Formats: sequence, structure tokens, C-alpha cells
Amino acid sequence: MLKAVKVCPVWSRGKWQEQVLYNWERLESLQGRAYLVLPCLDNETEHTDLFFYTLCRRWNHQTPGGCHGNHRLRAQNQVLKKGVVDEQANSAALKEQLKMKEQSLRKLQQEMDSLTFRNLQLAKRVELLQDELALSEPRGKKNKKSGESSSQLSQEQKSVFDEDLQKKIEENERLHIQFFEADEQHKHVEAELRSRLATLETEAAHHQAVVDGLTQKYMETIEKLQNDKAKLEVKSQTLEKEAKECRLRTEECQLQLKNLHEDLSGRLEESLSIINEKVPFNDTRYSQYNALNVPLHNRRHQLKMRDIAGQALAFVQDLVTALLNFHTYTEQRIQIFPVDSAIDTISPLNQKFSQYLHENASYVRPLEEGMLHLFESITEDTVTVLETTVKLKTFSEHLTSYICFLRKILPYQLKSLEEECESSLCTSALRARNLELSQDMRRMTAVFEKLQTYVALLALPSTQPDGLLRTNYSSVLTNVGAALHGFHDVMKDISKHYSQKATIEHELPTATQKLITTNDCILSSVVALTNGAGKMASFFSNNVDYFIASLSYGPRAASRFISPLSAACMLQYKKKAAAYMKALRKTLPESVPYEEALADRRVLLSSTESREGLAQQVQQSLEKISKLEQEKEHWMLEAQLAKIKLEKENQRIVDKLKSTSSGQLAGLAQESAVMVTTAVQDEAMAKASLEPVQNTGLVGILTRTSDSKVQDAESREDLIKNHYMARVVELTSQLQLADSKSVHFSAECRALSKRLALAEKSKETLAEEMKVASQNISRLQDELTTTKRSYEDQLSMMSDHLCSMNETLSKQREEIDTLKMSSKGNSKKNKSR
Repeated sequence: MLKAVKVCPVWSRGKWQEQVLYNWERLESLQGRAYLVLPCLDNETEHTDLFFYTLCRRWNHQTPGGCHGNHRLRAQNQVLKKGVVDEQANSAALKEQLKMKEQSLRKLQQEMDSLTFRNLQLAKRVELLQDELALSEPRGKKNKKSGESSSQLSQEQKSVFDEDLQKKIEENERLHIQFFEADEQHKHVEAELRSRLATLETEAAHHQAVVDGLTQKYMETIEKLQNDKAKLEVKSQTLEKEAKECRLRTEECQLQLKNLHEDLSGRLEESLSIINEKVPFNDTRYSQYNALNVPLHNRRHQLKMRDIAGQALAFVQDLVTALLNFHTYTEQRIQIFPVDSAIDTISPLNQKFSQYLHENASYVRPLEEGMLHLFESITEDTVTVLETTVKLKTFSEHLTSYICFLRKILPYQLKSLEEECESSLCTSALRARNLELSQDMRRMTAVFEKLQTYVALLALPSTQPDGLLRTNYSSVLTNVGAALHGFHDVMKDISKHYSQKATIEHELPTATQKLITTNDCILSSVVALTNGAGKMASFFSNNVDYFIASLSYGPRAASRFISPLSAACMLQYKKKAAAYMKALRKTLPESVPYEEALADRRVLLSSTESREGLAQQVQQSLEKISKLEQEKEHWMLEAQLAKIKLEKENQRIVDKLKSTSSGQLAGLAQESAVMVTTAVQDEAMAKASLEPVQNTGLVGILTRTSDSKVQDAESREDLIKNHYMARVVELTSQLQLADSKSVHFSAECRALSKRLALAEKSKETLAEEMKVASQNISRLQDELTTTKRSYEDQLSMMSDHLCSMNETLSKQREEIDTLKMSSKGNSKKNKSR
């Protein structure tokens, strides 16, 4: 990596040489870089071109493909070059001025040298004249008398010498003044030039630092751009591959589209022909007829609407309970405060108010009943929209009757509060709370009236289709939600003010336990009302979007139902259509579900059992079945024999008991024998039939003998039978175990053979992949060798270039030394002069 450094000259030759050597030593101290020192001498343009040549050589070396790869860097390089050229022009102009000053200084030095030389001559001449004058004075005293002519001549010569000396002194003084002024001017100019040179050096260093920073920045940007270029090349390759894949996919999609177009066009022609032949009238063109068409059955919509209606019913039930409690406890409070009815008679106003409040259940209970009827009208088979919810009108009527009840009791409630305020027990704080409660009661009645208005509007489409436009449905539902939120806010204020009133009344000295309990009950009912109103408001706000979206549910291609009558007819048609489809539907034969069939197919494909193995298992199963049938027949015979023996034994016991004991014991024995026989008969097979007394078994033939012989034969036969049965069971278990092991081993052999085949296939695929990987490795090794060679060539070129630059530096150092020696010789010559 090369870097060109320009060393600006200093005024003095010696100092310039020292500066060059210092810069060279400082540049040589840096590690891993070679620098090219370019002193700025008279040949400025040549070094400038060389400077830019080295910089461009460096950039072109680091940038693949040269600087033409990035237009932005080229433009920045041009701007940088222009700035450096401008600075060089300024430095050249300053150097010209410096040369002019040097020339003027040399002229002044030459004049000063000539003046000093003439001064020395005049000084020597004056000394000679003074010596001659000193010698001539004693001679003149001696020869005064010699003659006047000689004295006059010497006097004239003296006057001439004096004048000449005076002129020379004046001229010398004037020259000294000029020399002093020139020296002062020279020092001033030199100081100015030195300061200007220092500023220029600092500016040049600053510019050089800026240039170095810019070059570093450009190198970083170049490296970044190279990385980006490589990434973009990789990305472009991937995009090309994706584009090829997309082209193939588009071709496939075009083929599929063409096939689908042909298929759909054929279907369209077929359906059009069927419509033209079979459909005489298209009722979807007319909204009146289309309203009678049965819409698509949306079971999810109906279930959600029923769920929402159930939640609303629960909220209304809670609200009804809270309202009943509120009105009932308010009636109890009127009977207690401000006058207790048990002690004194209450005012006629409160009596009337109590009478009206006693009738609250007849107005509040119908709200729950109306909501229950509405909930029961929403089923899975219906179509729930505003045009079909006829029961909403009933709920609206019940709500209207309750609003009339609230309007009827509102004046009495306000007057009752005023009566409380006028009593002697009422304080100022309690009076303020009563005023706030009166305002809250007015707001509560107004909110219920507003809610009843919107509910009545929602009930209009099911009774009067023209009473409410379909475009206003969403706004009415939104206003219902706002009214519920307003009701919640009013109830919060009532709860707050009533709690404050209750605390104030509890602090009164005349407050009874009955009043405190009644206030707590009213407060709990108000809190329940507040919670119910909040739940209802949040519930409606959460589902208002669904209500608005469900308004479009109806007949296909129809904007709305024309009238409630058409909705009722549509529901009848829907029931008929459902009955018709139910009659047409036939019970399908039982089949395996699709998921289970897929699982069975996977099991069948991956199973280790083959058709031969299954055939063997079937054959073995048939043999086992035949053996089991034989054993069944055998055991049936054994059961018959056991039954006959049991009957014989019972008869023997009965005969023996008759002869030895009384009739009661015989009856008990007979009953026990009958119970035993019935138990054995229940366990025996239904197909068993009675055999004669003499029967042949597997062990031997039973005959009538004496009792002792019969018992011995039976015991011996039982032992033999048990032994052989145990042996048969053991052999059958061993046989089953051997069969299962053989089947298992055969299945394992088949599985191993299949695994071997799969392993051979995987081996072949892995061998192919290994071949491809080896080819890739060889290709990468070739690329690595080529890159190594290219890097080695570049390093050799850089080393050669570095050697050449070192040679040029040594030559320049030699030239600097020769110039230094010549400058020293010139300075010595000037001093000798």
C-alpha cells in the first residue's frame, strides 16, 4: 500500500533539508506501509501529477475493475482533485511572491555589499589622508616661512579633501539609513512571510488530514460497496433461480388455468342450458320475491346469537333483581325515616309513594319475562335479524310500562326527598346529598326513557317495516350502547351520593338499627344495579360490531326482508325445505372416517405383515376356532354328565334323610337340593338336552353300582379329568405362545428385508451425493489455487513497485544531500566575500 506525502519547503535551505529528513524518519517509523515523499520544489505540476497517479493507482488496485465501477467515487475524486489543484495554485502564487521578494532582497544585499566595499575604500583613503596630514603639519611649521604659494596650495588641497570627506560621510550616513530601513523592511516582510508560511503549512496539513480521512473513508466505502456488490451478485443469482422457478410455475399455472377455463366453460354452458330448460322464472331479480327465498343456514351465527341472547337474559335478570330490591327497600325506608310508621303515622305523600312502590313487581317482573320469551324465540333453526325478532316488541312494551311506572313515582320520590330536607333531623350536608339524589333520580328516569326510545325503534322492523330505515340500524345500535353507558354513569353517581348520605345518617344520634340495616340494603341494591349496568354496557359495546355486521344476514342477493310477513313465510319455507331434505336423506352405510382410513393406510404401507402372513394367520385362526368348537362340545357333554350326577346325588340324599330324620329336615334338605339344582341349571348351556342314565364319557362308562363304588369312581374320574384339563390348558398356552413368536419372527424378517432394501437405496443416493460433493470440492480447490496465484502475482507486483519507489527515494535523498552541500558552499563563499 503506497501513500504519497508532499513536504513543503521552508525558507532556509538547511531547515528545509532538516524538515525533509524529519518527515522521512517519521514516515519510516510507521509499520506495514511504504510512503512516497514528494518535495514541493519548482517543478510543482510534475509532482502533483505523480501524487494523483499514485493515489489513482492505489484506488484502482483496491477496486476491482478500476474507478469506473462507481460514479459517485469518481465525482468525489474529481472534487478532491480540484480542491488540491486550487491549493497548489495558491501556493504557486505565494512562491512567486516569495521569489520576487528574494530578488529584491538580493539586490539590496548587493547594494549593501557595494556600499560596504566603497565605505572600506573611503575609510582607507581617509586614513591615508590623515597620515599625510599628520606628516604635512610639522613640515608646514618648518616651511612656513618658505613661501606663501606652498601654504596656499596645501590649504586648497585640504579644503578639497574636507569637502570630499564631508560628502562621503553624508553619503555613508544616507546609505546607512537606507540599509537600516531596508533591513527593517526585510525583517518585517520575512516575519509576514514566515507567519503566512506557517498558516499555509497548517492549512496544508489540515488539507492533508482531510485528504487522508477522505481516502480512508472512500476506501471503507469501496470495501463496503465491494461486499454489497458480492451480496447483490449472490442475491441476483438467487433471484434468477427464483425467476426461473417462477417461470416454470407460471407455465404450469397457465396450463392449469387453461384446463380450468375449458372445464368451467363447459360447466357454464351445461348450467346455462339447464337453467334455460329447467328454470322458467328467476325470482332473485325481484326483491319482493327474493325475500321469500330461504337464506343459507348459518348455524354458527344462530348459536352465537343464542349465546348473546342468553348472556343478555342473565344481565337482565340481575338488573331486575336489583331493581326489585331497590324499590322494595326504598318502600321500607319510607316507612322508617323520617317518621317511623310503628310509632307515628307517616305523611299522606309517603303513604301514596309507598303504595306505588309496593306495586313495583308488576312492572319489573315482565322485563325478565319479555327477555326470556325473546331468548326462547332464538333457536338454531330460525333466522335471527331485526325483521324476524317479533318478541322484541313485547320486551319494548314491558319496558314502556316500567318507564310509565318510573314517571309516576318520580314526583313522589322528589317530594319525599324534599320532606326529608324539611325535617328537623336533616343537616346541611344531608340536605345537599338529598338534592344530588333528586337530580340523579331525574337523570335515571331520563336515561331509561332514552333507552326505551331506542329499543322501540329496534322493534319497529318486526312490526312496521317502513317505521325505520335500514341505513339507521347501525346508528340506533350505537345510541343504545351510549344510553347503557349513560345509565352506568348515573348509577355510579347514585351509589356515590347514597353512600355519602348513609354515612351521614348513621352518624346521627337518632339513627336506629332498622334505619342502618335498611340503608345498607338499599346501598347493596344500588351497587348491584351499578355492577349490572356496567356489565350490560360493556357487553353491548363489545358486541355492537357483531350486531351491525349481522344485519346483512338474510336471503341471497337481497338487501333486506320486505316485511315481517315475508320473514314469517320464509321461516315456514325453511321448515318445509328442512323436512323435505330430511325425508330425502338416506342413511349411509357405516364407513371408516377419513383420518382413520389415512392412518390405517399408513399402518398398512409401513406394516411388516404381508398377504401371506395374514393368510397364515387366518388359517391358524380357523384351526383354533375348530379346536375351540370341539372343546365346546366336549364341555357341553361334561356339563350334562355333571347335571345327571347331581340329580342322582340329590335323590340319594333325599332318600337317606327320609329314612333317618324327621319330615322338617327332609323338607329343608329338599329345598337346598332344589336351590343347588337351579344354580347348576343356570350355569349349564341352553342347548343341553337330557340323556338317559347310562351315558358314555371320555374317561369311562357310568353304571349303577353301590354308593361306595360310585363315590370312588367319581373321585378317580375327577382327578384324571383335572389332570388332563390342566395339561391341555398348558399345551394350548404353549402353542399360542409359539404361534405368536413365529408370527413375530416372520414379521421381523420381512421388516428387516424391507429395511435392507431401503438401506441399499439410501446407500445409492448417498454415493451420488458424495460424488457431487467431491466434484464441488475439486472445483473449490481449483478456485482456491487460482485466487492464490492472483494474490501472489499482485504481491510480487507490489514488491517490485515498492523497490522502484525505494530507489527513487534514495535518488532523491542523494539529490537533497548534493543540494545541501552546494548550499553550504554558496553560504561560505558569500561569507568570504
